[in-house]
Formats: sequence, C-alpha cells, structure tokens
Amino acid sequence: MASILQESDAFLRALAQPLASKFGLQYLPDHFPTLVYTALLYTVLHVIIAPWLSPIVAPVSYAKLKGRRGRNNWHIHLVSLVNSVALSWLSWKSLHHPDLENDKAFGWHESIGTLDAVAVGYFFWEFADAVYNYTDFGFVMHGLICTVLYSLTFRPFLGYYSPRFLLWELSTPFLNIHWLLDKLDLTGSVYQYVNGVILLGVFFSVRIVYGLYMSFYFMLTLRDVQNDVQPLYLVLLLVGNLILNGLNLFWFYKMIATLRKRFEVDVAPKLTDVKPGKAM
Repeated sequence: MASILQESDAFLRALAQPLASKFGLQYLPDHFPTLVYTALLYTVLHVIIAPWLSPIVAPVSYAKLKGRRGRNNWHIHLVSLVNSVALSWLSWKSLHHPDLENDKAFGWHESIGTLDAVAVGYFFWEFADAVYNYTDFGFVMHGLICTVLYSLTFRPFLGYYSPRFLLWELSTPFLNIHWLLDKLDLTGSVYQYVNGVILLGVFFSVRIVYGLYMSFYFMLTLRDVQNDVQPLYLVLLLVGNLILNGLNLFWFYKMIATLRKRFEVDVAPKLTDVKPGKAM
C-alpha cells in the first residue's frame, strides 16, 4: 500500500510539473498530491458517503428532500461542514511563522503548502459542483476565483495572507448548521435562533471586520511589490479580493434579511417549543 501511494505521489508531482513551469508555481508539484487527494476525498464524501450515511442518520428529514437537487444540496453542505473545520484548524496552525512574518509577499513555509493544497482541492471541487449542479452564479465565481487565487501562493506569493483569509471559514460551520436545522424541521427553534446569532457574530467578525482589515494590508503589500510581479497577477489578485469581499457583504445582507424574516414573529423562541425528537 505504501509503495502504491509513493508511486501515485511521484506520478502526480510529474503531472503537475508542466503547469508549475508554465505559471512559475515553484512549490505546486510537491503539494499537488495533497491537492488531488483532497478533491477526491470530498468527491467521495459528496457522491458516496453522504448519500449512504444520510438516510441512516436522518431518515425522515432526508426522505423529505425534494428531488436530486434537494439531496445534492444536503450532500454539499455536509462536505462544506467538514472542509470548514479542516481549513479553520490548518489556518490557525499556520498563522505565525517567522519566514512569513518577515516577508509577507514572497515568504514561504511548508504549512502554507499543505493549507493551500487542501484549500485549492476543496475550491476546485466546489467550482466543479457549482457548474455541474448550477444553482447560483455567486458560488461558481467563488469556487473559480478561490481556486485561481490560492493556486498563486505556490509561486510562492502572498502565502502570509492565506491562513488569514481562510479563517473566514470559521463562520461556515454555523452557516451549514443553520441550513441543516431547516431540513431537520427545527426552523424557528431556539437552536436555530442561538446558532443564527452566533453565525451573524462570527461572520461579521471574521469576514467583514477582519476580512476588510486584512484586505487593506493585502493591497498595501501588492502596492509594495508592484514592480516585482506581472501586472496580470496583480489585477487578478486585486479584482479577486474585491469580488470576494463584495460577496461577503452581499451574503451578510442576505443572512440578516433571512433571519429577520424567520424570527419576526417570535424573536426568541421558547425552549419548550422545541421537540428534539422531531429532528429525525
């Protein structure tokens, strides 16, 4: 088994070499196996494990999902939940390294390679699913832009900012839990109310306040190295960052509107109104 994995790693590194040479992605080959395995793992979780496990864990709620699209949404929320926990943990571990602190533009550490390989693997999976099971243009753009932007860190370039922007994923578990509570017939429950308050607080803190704060320094770093980087990369990074921040603001507005509508009758539901047994 170990020899098969070693041969697979060698094959994938060789496969990534032409792409790395063409775009100057120096560290991509070393981390390409992790990228591919991540995308494959999430694909297996999406199309095999989630469809098999969900009817066992939540038979009543899963049976109520409408058609293939409804079930697919359930599956991708489970994948997103797993990924958000993984990326949050890896990001936290990668925050403080002297090599990155001393050179925010071109510094490198192997932990950034692992983090971004997992991130790109997920975002590529997200983009492929968003195109194949099209529901919203925003998800297509999010997957595509993140795949491109985080791939550029393998030059190396701007690896310092990877864990800081990927900490946005701290809000994603609460977003997925909110969606799943809807499907578990706990809409408007005290559980969803509490989760919604936490969701808004974390989303606003990490994606809006911290996100815009780090974006300011991100743009200052781009300005400082503008003569050392191809203009196309600068444009991609600048436009991509603006779009992602715009999506965060738009999604925050939508979340506030949704939660206000959901709890406009009873903003703080009573705990006695919740019937946990109904969830399944």
